[in-house]
Amino acid sequence: MAKKVSKRNVKGKAPAKAPTKADPLFPSTPRNQRIGGSIRARGRDLSRFVKWPKYVRVQRQRAVLYKRLKVPPAINQFTSTLGKNEAATVFKLFAKYRPETAAVRKQRIKETAAATANKTKAPEKPKNEIQFGLRHVSYLIEQKQADLVLIANDVNPIECVVWLPALCRKMDVPFMIVKDKGRLGALVHQRTAAVVCLTNVNKQDMSQMELLKNLATEKYNNNTQLVRKWGGGIMGLKTQAKLDKRAKEMAIEEQKKIASTFN
Repeated sequence: MAKKVSKRNVKGKAPAKAPTKADPLFPSTPRNQRIGGSIRARGRDLSRFVKWPKYVRVQRQRAVLYKRLKVPPAINQFTSTLGKNEAATVFKLFAKYRPETAAVRKQRIKETAAATANKTKAPEKPKNEIQFGLRHVSYLIEQKQADLVLIANDVNPIECVVWLPALCRKMDVPFMIVKDKGRLGALVHQRTAAVVCLTNVNKQDMSQMELLKNLATEKYNNNTQLVRKWGGGIMGLKTQAKLDKRAKEMAIEEQKKIASTFN
């Protein structure tokens, strides 16, 4: 009995379609319907329409409020931070007295225990180290043991450190306000640090320490303008334009009144 031959085998493969040539006058521009594709207008900044994370919105609103509202001197003094070159000098000195990391401290304790068991000389603990921690540094300031205090300018909430400059002035301890808490934290192997201080330095760094203490005393401790100057009170662009327009209209009205009195 003869086998049936399928039509598909009889016909064979269909001939491939010839590729169509693109028209140079009217190029094909298929739209991309995905997010961020063709729907977005070209050359337009849409960042103000983005729903930013809450922490971004809060820090932007805080910055705007600090400009609009009148800021008292106790809080406004944190805007006058140390200059770039001066800060580099201060951080270079403080970097020499970074405290031990947990791993280094653990290794030193092991070596000390082994040296005690073998009755040999044990490795010494570093004498001068950066002191950190708000409670610990405030105690050192009260005891007048701190030589130089660095306070971060971006501590949140600001109430944690807003009283520290007044305490330093009362105890006659030199202090500086620097940028920022992340940079201070890097000195002491932490994510952030609100305040750090040095209680003593080596003999070769004494002269540089005296220069920095004199700078801090002149720029912060004895600076009366820093304690009296209010901040904020800067209106937005729309409000400034409105006030300028109102002032111009009032000036025109005054000129009309003066002209009418002479006539």
